[in-house]
Amino acid sequence: MSTHLSRSMKRPKRGVPEGLWQRCPGCQAAIFREEAEKRLNRCPECDYHFYVSARDRIAQVLDEGSFEEWDADLTPLDPLEFRDKKPYAERLVAEQERTGLRDAALTGMGMIRARRVAFGVTDSAFIMGSMGSVVGERLTRLTERATAQGLPLIIVSGSGGGARMHEGIHSLMQMAKVSAALARHDAAGGLFISVLTNPTMGGVAASFASLGDVVFAEPKALIGFAGPRTIKATIRIELPEGFQTSEFLLEHGFVDRIVSRDRLKSEIARVIDYCGK
Repeated sequence: MSTHLSRSMKRPKRGVPEGLWQRCPGCQAAIFREEAEKRLNRCPECDYHFYVSARDRIAQVLDEGSFEEWDADLTPLDPLEFRDKKPYAERLVAEQERTGLRDAALTGMGMIRARRVAFGVTDSAFIMGSMGSVVGERLTRLTERATAQGLPLIIVSGSGGGARMHEGIHSLMQMAKVSAALARHDAAGGLFISVLTNPTMGGVAASFASLGDVVFAEPKALIGFAGPRTIKATIRIELPEGFQTSEFLLEHGFVDRIVSRDRLKSEIARVIDYCGK
């Protein structure tokens, strides 16, 4: 064997750069990550909508540079000194460092195609987007400011955790508090557009997320109260095909329209104009 051939056989193989490809949970295809990102994190094969962070969602929906955050100083506490695998206080610090968020919601004011709106978004990366005291307070203050300033209110929900068990009754109270603020917003003639993404579950789905004057949902999002596996294990019956998906809920009148992520900004602007807000 020649020296040149021996060296070529020992040469390490060039690997594919890490993170270049990702597998789609929808169709299981291996897709080019950059191509999905160009499509606002949607699969180019089956249009599966991947998770996006709260800040990415703001960049996608609001006009560039128009977002002004409200109540950024609100920080969660540990009123029950709750502990599961780790103390809640430690979990909060770890989640804040990992996500760069103080809690699972961002709220503020921005523009959608030059239309001023009050805008809130929950992020499932922070303790599954569950609604604790800070999330409830931010959404309540957002709604009250929308009412006072006569702004259309947009809330994008990505909350798979519902009410946050770590805060007990303090968390459950947020369902009623946000819903009451929305009732006052409605009584004042305000517009509320609710956008449901994957997942929107538990106390969030059972309160403010389902109270929109117009309810949009992303395709194939999981939306409901208890998850399908929990329901099936409890009542021990086969659930309908596609149960708790956006498409199933549209068919049964729970949502008004399924809107792909690339059309969401335009559809929200259209509703605002149609309602004269």
